[in-house]
Amino acid sequence: MNMPKSRSISFYILTFLIFFQAVSGLYGGGALVLDPTGDILKMPLSLLEGSPFNDYLIPGIILFAVLGVFPAIVFYGLLRGKERSWLGAVLVGVALIIWIGTEIVMVGYHTEPPLQLIYGIVGIVLLILAQLPAVRKILQSKPIHHENNN
Repeated sequence: MNMPKSRSISFYILTFLIFFQAVSGLYGGGALVLDPTGDILKMPLSLLEGSPFNDYLIPGIILFAVLGVFPAIVFYGLLRGKERSWLGAVLVGVALIIWIGTEIVMVGYHTEPPLQLIYGIVGIVLLILAQLPAVRKILQSKPIHHENNN
């Protein structure tokens, strides 16, 4: 008999952080696509000095898709208890860490506002939460080897 899965606080924190990332990515990426000059977000083009970009259009598209749309899909999967959402949560964490790391390499580390620090921490926390046994138990319920109990 299958027991209903109870959801732990770590699962709810993971789900909230994925939602937070989805909203942030959709908002930030959308704003950069709508206005590649960065004016909507009060981001001067001078922040792009040293990067391969002349404006925020390409970073905005990547941000919107990879760190907005994708986390929104993962959030939906988490709410529905879909097994693949565990891998999705891990991938969001990895993508966020890669995004922040690449940004720091290209344009440097900025402390005001401390968004790089905040989102870097979110990425790390997502990876940690996804590895917790309580979260894995909820999202990885199928055993690797299926026994036939006939």
